[in-house]
Amino acid sequence: MLAVAAVAGSCSDDGVVDAPDELGSFAVGHTMLTIVDAERDDRELRVDVWYPVDEADATDGPFSEYSLQGLFSLASEVAVDDLPVSSAGPHPLLVFSHGFGGINTQSTQLMEALASHGFVIASPEHTGNTALDSSDDVPAEKRVPDVAVVIDRMFERSNTTGDAFESRIDEAKVGVLGHSFGGSTALGTVAGFGGAEPDPRVKVIGVIAGGVGSDNFSEEALATVTAPTILLVGTLDQSAVENHDYAFANMPNAEALFKVEITGANHTHFADVCAIGDFLLDLGLSQDQWPGLGAEALIQPYNDTCTEDVYPIAEAHRLQNLYMVAHFKRYLLEQRGYDRFLSSAYAQANEPAVSFITK
Repeated sequence: MLAVAAVAGSCSDDGVVDAPDELGSFAVGHTMLTIVDAERDDRELRVDVWYPVDEADATDGPFSEYSLQGLFSLASEVAVDDLPVSSAGPHPLLVFSHGFGGINTQSTQLMEALASHGFVIASPEHTGNTALDSSDDVPAEKRVPDVAVVIDRMFERSNTTGDAFESRIDEAKVGVLGHSFGGSTALGTVAGFGGAEPDPRVKVIGVIAGGVGSDNFSEEALATVTAPTILLVGTLDQSAVENHDYAFANMPNAEALFKVEITGANHTHFADVCAIGDFLLDLGLSQDQWPGLGAEALIQPYNDTCTEDVYPIAEAHRLQNLYMVAHFKRYLLEQRGYDRFLSSAYAQANEPAVSFITK
């Protein structure tokens, strides 16, 4: 997990920018809400929200506790619940979509990093397609509409007098990112997915080890995408590498298109599997006991991702933060100082594990 730091280091290029692989200049707040979508048979979504907090309102804790499917909670080292939302806004809105059968708190270190750089980021738990609820037979149909209703609700809050988010959301600056099936969801918000049409409010996307191959997206659909897009994957995640290659080859009209491959990383290097597994082990719960906790699916990813002889999870998280923060600050906030990070020259000079390709 990221260490607590109020202000990150900075680097210069066309002006001073916060280092994208460190915490930004804001403290981090966290809250939860439940959305009921009346237009879809009262579909209920649990949503965690992270957001920037001004230095004057920052505290040293108690830190937020992130629910692990209701059985346990994992303590943050950065975020504090229900602090005032920064008045420096309005702030851009990001929506994060979790993986197939996952949890919406799977990537909290990335959520905290983005919030510290000035983004409000909402992460819905996709009901019926979670670790403890596999009741949805056709989850793809629900994904893009789930993102849409989260955007709706956050806009409503920003336009509601007295709400904690009143006037804090910039409705012209919306992005979506996601991991695995959530990466499919992110691309689906601008290309269409599961029968849902693209959402014109989404301006920038990030795909992390996403299912963005021909099974989900036609060449024709990909050719319609104009949103700046970054595709991040580990080289040991062969199916996702192939999916990203396909998407990259068939998105000629994206305003900006980046493909980032991290040598030695696998599919779960971009989630919090090590923090969650270490937490269970520290409680004295051996892997033999994990199935009884609903965590059987964590065993193999933990063993593949969290031992000393594989690519370091902390380094994978640092690189994920670097590229997602730089991408969204450059293309959602139009801060051109981040261009230097989004180049093959920067990767060659500074990140030996990274292959960086742009169209």
